[in-house]
This record gives sequence, structure tokens and C-alpha cells, in this order.
Amino acid sequence: MKKPGVSGHLFSSTLLAYLGNETEQLSTYPNAVAHFMQDKTTVIQEARVFNESPISPRKCRILLTKIIYLLYVGETFGPQEATTLFFGVTKLFQHKDSALRQMVYLVIKELSDLAQDVIMVTSSIMKDMQPNLEVIYRPNAIRALCRVIDGSMIQGIERFYKSAIVDRNSSISSAALVSSYHLFPIAKDVIKRWANEAQESLNAKGSGGGGGFIPASASSYLSSFGGGGGQTQSGYQAVASSSYITQYHALGLLYAIRQQDRMAVSKLIQQLGGGKSNTLRSPYALCMLIRFASKIMDEDPNLHKQMHELLEGFLRHKSDMVNYEAARAICEMRNVTSAELYRPVAVLQLFLSSPKGALKFCAIRTLAKLALTHPQPVQACNLDMERLINDDNRGVATFAITTLLKTGNEASVDRLMKQISAFMSEISDEFKVTIVNAIRALCLKFPAKQAVMLNFLSGILRDEGGYDFKRAVVEAIFDMIKFIGESKETALAQLCEFIEDCEFTKLSVRILHLLGIEGPKALHPSKYIRYIYNRVILENAIVRAAAVSSLAKFGVNVPDPRVKASIKVLLTRCLDDVDDEVRDRAALYLKVLDEEPLAEKFVKDESTISLATLESKLTTYISQKESSQAPFEISSIPRISREQACQEALRARQEASSDMAGFSNASKTTDKQSVGPAASASTNAESQREYATQLSAVPEFSTYGKVFKSSAKPIPLTEHETEYVVSVVKHIFAEHVVFQFNLTNTLPDTILEQVSVLTNPPEEGLTEDFIIPIPKMSNEPGIIYVSYTRSSPENYALGSFNCTLKFISKEVDPISGEPEEEGYEDEYQIEDVELGVGDYIIPTYLTFTTEWDRLRTGATATETFQLSALKSLKCECDIWILNDKGSGPKEKDY
Repeated sequence: MKKPGVSGHLFSSTLLAYLGNETEQLSTYPNAVAHFMQDKTTVIQEARVFNESPISPRKCRILLTKIIYLLYVGETFGPQEATTLFFGVTKLFQHKDSALRQMVYLVIKELSDLAQDVIMVTSSIMKDMQPNLEVIYRPNAIRALCRVIDGSMIQGIERFYKSAIVDRNSSISSAALVSSYHLFPIAKDVIKRWANEAQESLNAKGSGGGGGFIPASASSYLSSFGGGGGQTQSGYQAVASSSYITQYHALGLLYAIRQQDRMAVSKLIQQLGGGKSNTLRSPYALCMLIRFASKIMDEDPNLHKQMHELLEGFLRHKSDMVNYEAARAICEMRNVTSAELYRPVAVLQLFLSSPKGALKFCAIRTLAKLALTHPQPVQACNLDMERLINDDNRGVATFAITTLLKTGNEASVDRLMKQISAFMSEISDEFKVTIVNAIRALCLKFPAKQAVMLNFLSGILRDEGGYDFKRAVVEAIFDMIKFIGESKETALAQLCEFIEDCEFTKLSVRILHLLGIEGPKALHPSKYIRYIYNRVILENAIVRAAAVSSLAKFGVNVPDPRVKASIKVLLTRCLDDVDDEVRDRAALYLKVLDEEPLAEKFVKDESTISLATLESKLTTYISQKESSQAPFEISSIPRISREQACQEALRARQEASSDMAGFSNASKTTDKQSVGPAASASTNAESQREYATQLSAVPEFSTYGKVFKSSAKPIPLTEHETEYVVSVVKHIFAEHVVFQFNLTNTLPDTILEQVSVLTNPPEEGLTEDFIIPIPKMSNEPGIIYVSYTRSSPENYALGSFNCTLKFISKEVDPISGEPEEEGYEDEYQIEDVELGVGDYIIPTYLTFTTEWDRLRTGATATETFQLSALKSLKCECDIWILNDKGSGPKEKDY
């Protein structure tokens, strides 16, 4: 739930309440809101109207509205100013005007976070909470009181809130429920005792006496149409509510109370949503219940079937909101199958033809996300989505196009590209970026259509657009150059044309850098030199410096000596440049061109430092005072090859795409709960280095030598919701195997001592050396090491290790916070650890092209065979050797 505050809707309602019967004032102000745009100092000076006697409700309402407006537009009040205003406003409690009292409570709530000693107004607010007062006073007083009290006072007002929660008037009940929700973080034990009252409010059949109030002038108008209701003495009437919003607030409070007890939450969900229960009448409450069910289903696989049946039942609800929420929840389930997606996709397909724009938008957006991971079920909606391409709402049209790109086949690419070109000029840059990203993924999916897509990208690259749009197009072309070799020459030519008239320095620098890398490898590298040198003549200093570096790469990497001589001439001209950076680079590269060792070091070496490791090391360097006293050792940062960097960049982009789709969060829950250095490592290579650094700090492993391999990520041995969360990382040395058990104690009132893991190895091949236990741990993560010696380095021990967590458990005194002197020994069974062949194999970052070029220099022979008995060579290969045992294919290896 959102914290109560000033909103645009609330301000509009406040403004109308302030105007009341004085709507004729609007004629005085062409723009009524502009009347409140006054200086803060002027408003503070006008606050003396609060001290006048008698009090003028109209003047005070105007001033209070000005204060609210200033807070709404972001004006800041100092503590002294806020306190003066706050206590000035409290003097208005003397007047009984209902409209004025509402404004008083609104200002008190907003100033309570800024003013000092606000607790002094408690008695005035408590008077308005009495049951015998007007209905209009009580909800406002209840909402204001939770903003001015602290946790120590809640027990004193518990009786008032409990009675308000079960009040028959929905406005009073909702105010008490929402206030309880906001008080829960500071008084959990007290609020938990209100669960019965919240349950009673949730089960109430009717919505009560009133959900809002209208002025008497409006009620007299409505009465001419048959509107009734008892008018209060202050001129306000209660308006009956039919939204059942109280159920929404009650359900939110109940979940906050029971969220740590999964079984209680599961029981609540089944009670309210299972079978033919019609307790919940509020669509908002049902949507919240669906989200709770989805969360429970994700955390506990044993409840998957029950929760899935419940969600499918909501697909047939009469409310569109509930239908959509249930469909979205099923689409985002972990490991959802195509069969389970049939019904939710059918519901979303119906929404695509709805006349309501909001329904169309949410349906097509959900289908677009689903198409990233399950394009096959979404294909059933292709005809409906094609009709949406020409929708007036360009957001809907954009999602329709991008979804069709993900679900369509290769034959439909040409037709879709024509339709995209038709309306690209009509949409904003934000939607253009979305379409370009979809085409970027499509390029890798259908490389045979690279010519069509490259032609489209080069066309929109010449159109008008901002930096983000142009960058997205350039990134898409970069991907085509990296991963689709047939498009390289054409793509480089398009980029050369683009930098001739590029207004963005960053993009020009990146393109020049890419030209320096890929240009020398092209069939005719000299044709790119003219475009690059033009940047030296026509561009700013930053681009000129990048162009000099790019030219030098041509001189070093192109084997033709004529090209090298031409580059020297061009670099010599750059020695007269007005910018120091350009001159220095030109002088450096002239020297490099004459000396081969320098060329190998500064130009031909394409390796780069590991950015993830650099970030980690710098964070440690800055956070630790001892290490920051000495200069930072850049030599300690490992370097990775360009191929490895490209592989990891591609993997990161694929993971980012999955995260954007919204379907990978569930699958990553376990990883986020893990401890150890690799939990935050961005790649497998980074995690290996992090583990090696950590193990080198343990004296017992100092004689083991270099780590051969560590697990890519911690392997969970327990569920992440259990009392003790355990995961394992396997470290392989030349003659040893070390198991690193990462442990987290989730029990806040328990301390563990002498924590160790007992492992039973296979019958032969390994001998246990020692265990490094955790002496004492509370809620902080800890690590246990178990070391084994391999009996024979030539033999690779395999098998399953039975594991048991052993410890001494001690309860913590909740008052003193000290553990008991004596505890008790306990054991906790965890999953077995498997040691397989793949643990002894490490991946190598090789590319087919590089290896093929290397072998081409050796002896070659060509033969032609006709394999008529085979369907395909690929089908007959022993692919399981590649997919299993820690190995995997690279590019077009087979």
C-alpha cells in the first residue's frame, strides 16, 4: 500500500472542498490553480489568520489549501517554519466547521514529518475519534493520528483502532485498516493482535454506511433526482460505497501480519479463493490475492497444483481486472509449460479486440514479455496482433510489432519490415528504441534475413532522432558485425556513411574504435581509411583522437606495406594538431609503427582488463582503510581476451533480456540467497578469480597450489525458506578437493556454535584431511570448509557425498540479547553433494573462425564423400559428449 500523502486527485478534491459554495470565485481567476502559486514567505506571513478571533473558516481554508499546494509542488519547509505552521493549524480545532476540519487534518498529516513536538496534538485528535461524534470526523482523525504517534503510544489507543476496524461504516474501517498497516513496522507485536478484527472486516457482507461525503449544496441538487440520505448538522452527507474497498485494505493488513508464516498465508488464500467462496467482492482484493498465490506458488513447489487451479478459476471471473491479473500470474510462473499457457493466452487474446485501450495495452504488453521465453503459444494471437499494427495508440502498435517479430517465422520478416517502416516516423524515440531492440534480437534469430534488416537499420539511422535511438541502432549493427559474418562489409560501409554526419561524439568514437578493429580484417581495408581520416580533418578533438588510434591499427594490422606507409604520412600530419591528446597519440603510434615489440604490446594485443574484477577490487580498496593507504595495484586485475569479453557480453545481454521480460526473477531467487564471493560475480570467469582470492587467504590451503576449477555458482542444498540455508561450492586442486559450504542461519533468536558439516565420501579415491568449522554464528552468513586428498592424481574420484549439518544451538534471551550458557547438540540433514566428471573440466574460449584460420596454415587435403545413408552429419554426431560432462559446442562446430 502506498503511504498516504498529497496526490493530484487529492489536491483537486481539496480544492473543490475549499471552494464549496463559492464556485463563483472561479470567474475571478481564469486559472484557479494559479491563485495558489504564491511565495512560501507570503504564506507563512498570512498564517496569522489562524490566531484571529473569531475564526474565519473560509479564510483558513484558503490558506490551508495554499500550504497543501506548496507541499504538493515540492516546496520545502524548515523545521522551525513547519513547527510554527503546525501549531498554528492546531488552533483551528476550536471551530466545528466540517470542511475546515478536513483541511486541518490534511495539513497536519503533511506537516507531521517536518515539524517538531507533533505528539502534543494527540489529545485534540483523540477527541474526534469518539464514536458519538460525526462520521466525517472519525476517518480523518484516525488517519492523522497514525502520523503523529510513536510505537510506545500504540497500546494506549489500541481500543480505538480495534473498534474502528470493525465499524460498519466503510470509510472509518478503511481508515483504521490503512493506519494499522502503516503502524505495523513500528509496533508489530501490537498490530498482530488485531488479526481477528481485520478478519471480521474482511468477511463483512456489506460495505457499510458510507464511503465518502458530499457538500449539502451538491446533495440538494442530487435530491432532485431521488438522492437521499441524512444530512449532517454541518451540511455533509455520507455517501454509500459499493466498492468493497475495505476488503482490499483488510487483506493487505492480514498478509502483513502473516507473511512470515507461509502455511497461514496459504490457508488464507485457499479460504478466500478456493471452491465457491464469494467472500471477496472487491476486484482490488482479488488481484492482491492472486499476487499472494503467485508468490506462494513460486516459493513452495508442493502448492503449485492448488495455486494453479485457483488462478485458472480467476480467469473466468466477471471482472476484467481479475482476469488479466490471473492471466499475467500464470504467464510468469516458473517453468510454465505450453499447455498451462493455453487458457491465459486465450484470455489475453480476447482483450486484444476489446474497445478499452487499457485492456489492449496490458494484454499486448504481457504477450510481448511472454514471447521472449515462449513464442510458440503466442503465435495463436498473430492475426489479432497484426490488426493492432495500425492502432491509434502507438504504444499498442509498437508492442504488436515487436511481439510479431518474436513470434513470426522467417517468411514473415519482409512483410513485417514494410509495416514497421510505414509508421516509424509517427512514433516517439522511446517506442523506436523498443522496435530496434526487437529487430536486434531478430537479426540473430534469422541471419539469412540480415540484408533486409540491415537495410532497414541503415535507413532509420539517417532519420532524425535522439541519442538513445541512434545508439540502439548502432548497437544493433554492431551485433550484426560481431555475430553475422556475411553482413560485416555492408554494415561497416553503413557506419562509415553515418559518421560523416553524426552529431553525437560518443557514437562517433565507438564506431571509429570498431572500424579500427574490424576494418583491417576486411577484404579491402584501405577503403575505410578515407572515412577515418576525414574525422581527423572535420571533427572535434575527442573524435580526432579516436580517429588517430583507429588509423594506427590499420598501419599495424594490415600486412600491405603500402598501407603502412600511407598511415605514417597521415599520422605525421596529425603532429601539427592544435590538441595535445591528438598530437601525443600521433607521436606514440608513429613510434609503434617502427618497432614491432611496441606494436604487439599497444595495438595487436586486444585483451582487456576484467571490469567486474576491477570494480570489486576498487570497492574493497576504498572501503578498507588499511588497503587504501598504499597505491592501488592495477597489475592484480586479470586480463581477458576479446573473444571471452564478447561471449560474456552476449550472455549478459541475454540475461538482461530475460530480466526485462519479468520471467527470470523467480529462477534467480536461490542465487540471491547464496553467500560467498561468487554470488555477486557477473560471470563464470570472475567467480573463479574471486574464489581463488578467497581460498588463498586460508592458511590451511597455502600448500595446495593453484585452484584448477571452482563451481560456476553455489549449488543449493536446502530450500531458501528453511531454518538453515546451505549451499556448496566445489574447488578442484591438483591433488585435493575442497567443499565450501555457505551457511545462513535464518532464526533470529538462535545462535549456533561449533558448526560443521559431516560428509561421507565414496568408498575409495578420496581421504578426508580436515574440517574448518564456524566457531560461532548468529544471522551473519558463514563458511565451512571440508578438505579431501585425492589418493591418485591420475584417477578422478566420482560419487555422492552424504552431508549432515552438525552444531550446538543456543537460545537468545529476548530481553538481554545474550545467549544461554548451555545449549544442545543438534543435526540437520541436507542434500547430498555430487562430484561428477564435469567438475574436472574447464571451458576454453575458442572460436571456430580463429581455430580454422590457425589450422589453415598447415597441410591440407580435400576429399568429397557422399553420405547417402545418413540423414545429416549433425544427427549422427555424439552430441551428448558436448552437452554433458562440463563441455559445450562453440559456434558452428558441427
